[in-house]
Amino acid sequence: MMTARSCTPPLMNALSILLGAALLGWPAFLNGYPLVFIDTVSYLEHTILWALPWDKAPAYGPFLHAFHWRATLWLALAAQLALVSWMLWLTQRAALGTARALVHLVLCMVLAALTALPWFAATLMPDVLAGVAALAIFLLGFGAHRLTRIERVAVTFVGVFAVAAHLSHLVIALAVVALVVLLRRRLAPVLRAVSVPALAILVLLGVNLADSGRATLSQNGAIFLLARLQADGPAVETLRARCPAAGWYLCGFIDRLPMDSDAFLWSPDSPVSRDASGAARFMGSVALAPEAGAILRATFIERPLAVLRAMLGNTVLQLAQFRVGDTLGNEHLELSARRMIRDGFAPRELAAFDAGLQMRGLLPAAAAPFLWPHLPVLVLVLVVALVGLVRGSPEQRGLVLVALCAVAANSFATGALSAPHDRYGARIIWLLPLAAMLVLPRQVAGGVVMPRRSGTGQISRMVRSRSNPAST
Repeated sequence: MMTARSCTPPLMNALSILLGAALLGWPAFLNGYPLVFIDTVSYLEHTILWALPWDKAPAYGPFLHAFHWRATLWLALAAQLALVSWMLWLTQRAALGTARALVHLVLCMVLAALTALPWFAATLMPDVLAGVAALAIFLLGFGAHRLTRIERVAVTFVGVFAVAAHLSHLVIALAVVALVVLLRRRLAPVLRAVSVPALAILVLLGVNLADSGRATLSQNGAIFLLARLQADGPAVETLRARCPAAGWYLCGFIDRLPMDSDAFLWSPDSPVSRDASGAARFMGSVALAPEAGAILRATFIERPLAVLRAMLGNTVLQLAQFRVGDTLGNEHLELSARRMIRDGFAPRELAAFDAGLQMRGLLPAAAAPFLWPHLPVLVLVLVVALVGLVRGSPEQRGLVLVALCAVAANSFATGALSAPHDRYGARIIWLLPLAAMLVLPRQVAGGVVMPRRSGTGQISRMVRSRSNPAST
């Protein structure tokens, strides 16, 4: 019997992972340059200007710099694509008991053609790591017996990096860890899963302590939740009840609230950006953050049901928003990503960026023919994934549940705590097609077909004992 770890030579495995990465990166080749978003500038500034972004987590900027070295962003994209492809390879092995080169290429090809994954894997943003964080905890919590010890350590580091790359990923990680605790009920897998968010929290606390002298998960995160709750109403009701006695800065703007959360945060004429006299407020969001925390605390205490209704409503709205498209245009790129590429890289890199379809405003039209299958495919895979909950192996069922849990947690982390956007849903929805494809096969290893229910445990233990004597 072949081992459960691999049925192909190591070189073939490595080539398969690299080819899978290239398949997932095809939108960058279509564009002629790695895709970027307005927020990409903050991650580039982090190490080029050595300025920790006021509104970003600390991990993704150093990751980009570790590979681009102000030479070309293609190298950073290649590393990101290889990381995603490798995690898919391990997920295949964990779900099916073995990883095959041809299966991996087919998996990557289908994901690249019919899901949102390639559009985020090819974008220099931490968005794709939302799904990677969930897969890391799945591997440690449900599939560690099919990984080597070195792979377990590597997956842990990848998970910590993915969670520390964006604060919303911490919410996803904690939800998936809770799922592991509920389903596994064994110390070893629970500890492995818990280690990912626990270490990520230490990283976030340590970086913010070194930067600001405060051990906090987010130095200015309160401003984003305040923007959401004032748009929904509860925070405005708190302001009306407490002002002017509270002495808060926003007491002078009650007549303009509530307003759209994005306008509140980013409009040059919002109370965040301009005071009552019309004077611009430099770094107004940072200045408002302490007050935002005080307003939020009062709102949570005095209006918990209103807050809960607003959060649940926005979570549901976010669940229904997952179209690719709002990250493909060139809005605001001139003053954001292009500026940093111009100032931080060689002229040839700027020329390549300017020549890309995205910067020329042509990418949305070029991408449109490839995006329409996403919705019908998602409907189909939901049915397949739910069937997998009944017919699949424990690892396959775990993958389906992790995918469902991660998508739901992502909708809460982004919709309820920030604002519903298509981008937030699309960045992680590809987990469902991935899970559906990996619950279809019923082979576990070396041609052993697992019965649907009876005898499963005995055969599973036999496969594990032969493939990995050190399994826990």
